[in-house]
Amino acid sequence: MRLGVLDIGSNTVHLLVVDAHRGARPMPAYSHKENLRLTEYLDEHNHLAGDGPERLGAFVEEAVHLAEDKGVEDLLAFATSAVREAANGEEVLARIEERSGVRISVLTGRDEARLTFLAVRRWFGWSSGRLLAFDIGGGSLEIAAGVDEEPDVAVSLPLGAGRLTRDWFTGDPPSAEEVRKLRKHVRAEIARTVGDVVRYGEPDRAVATSKTFKQLARIAGAAPSSNGPYVSRSLTRQNMADWAVKLTTMRSTERAVLSGVSEGRAAQLAAGALVADAAMDLFEVDRLEVCPWALREGVILRRLDLLPGRLDQLNGTG
Repeated sequence: MRLGVLDIGSNTVHLLVVDAHRGARPMPAYSHKENLRLTEYLDEHNHLAGDGPERLGAFVEEAVHLAEDKGVEDLLAFATSAVREAANGEEVLARIEERSGVRISVLTGRDEARLTFLAVRRWFGWSSGRLLAFDIGGGSLEIAAGVDEEPDVAVSLPLGAGRLTRDWFTGDPPSAEEVRKLRKHVRAEIARTVGDVVRYGEPDRAVATSKTFKQLARIAGAAPSSNGPYVSRSLTRQNMADWAVKLTTMRSTERAVLSGVSEGRAAQLAAGALVADAAMDLFEVDRLEVCPWALREGVILRRLDLLPGRLDQLNGTG
């Protein structure tokens, strides 16, 4: 079947169309996205304000038409941190549903971590043993670990790169004092979760997903995305520590010219680097492998798992 996934993230709103059936990997057929950066539309009362709701509604309407044009049979729409935590998030989504006919589910932080972990597990397989997965989004950091497809522990922290940049940095580049304060805050938040995660056992494989980690790995020497998804990409703790210092001393325009860094995310890459550095250090991860699948693929895989089956499929007939 042809599935559409409408992902309303804190940074990017993204329509992904895939051809998929249960037991097969989803094959991307079409992609359309916009760097809406919803966290920047949150006002002092934590409301989605300005023209943010209107721009989001317009994108959803456009996505519906594009999905129909591409022959999508089932459109799965979900929102994450920025909408979830906005005081008027439900009201905004209700207006968009009335306008577009699309019902948008709001994922909890824990479900974000669980579904991302499912995608990571399916990508790397059972032979990877116990997995530890990190995902830095615009509004939150997700951490999950386990030996099955359902993680033993799944945590979401309000440490997204966009959120932290907005709330903690006033200069470009940020001052040394702002960097110090944010670094202290990030490490305190992550440190509270370490015991709950590692008590289940040491990971056999540590993995990172998300655009932030992909860009950090790229500037540290990983292969470009043009080499395809099957090329091994990784990020070492030492490289991450070095770049966490460098990025906080660079202007956004300087970060934007680094290999693999998009102009739209350059401003928040320094904060993302502080989160990545803290996570690797506090969890004592020497090397992170970058997974090309993340939350969207997890949503697709879970949807395919729920498709009805037939007994004759057990022996491959029918």
